Amino acid sequence: MSTYENDFSRRDAQTREILLVEDNPGDVRLLEEAMEEADISHRIHVVSNGRDALEFVRQREPYEDAPRPDLVLLDLNLPQLSGEEVLDSLKTDPDYCEIPVIMLTSSDTPENVRQAYRLGANAYLTKPVDPDAFVDIVRSIEEFWLATATLPPGQ
Repeated sequence: MSTYENDFSRRDAQTREILLVEDNPGDVRLLEEAMEEADISHRIHVVSNGRDALEFVRQREPYEDAPRPDLVLLDLNLPQLSGEEVLDSLKTDPDYCEIPVIMLTSSDTPENVRQAYRLGANAYLTKPVDPDAFVDIVRSIEEFWLATATLPPGQ
């Protein structure tokens, strides 16, 4: 797991804990760069597979000291447990079902989109190839989910 926090100060908003579940290091780097370019200062915690995502959220070994995420950005295609399995596990667990989960994936097939919403995804976003478009997506996530929406209080 890695944690990323940029040094930019932002409005008076609270710093949020974001869990990024992504197995592609290039996409992780792209998201971190997009956050920096968009002047967003929230903490990003990165895990690269579905099993670690659940261990992180549930604060199980080796993530006992991990913060409860305010938001999860979840890829669909992951090793060990798929994004759908992680989503289903989180949304059917009364202790974690309130954590907003945004699917952030390269797949835009209608069936994947439908299934994600059936399982309780709060949003489904397709990763753009263009870095500028990726910055726009990151800004949209920040503006709505982290600056405008009232998120459930952490426990």
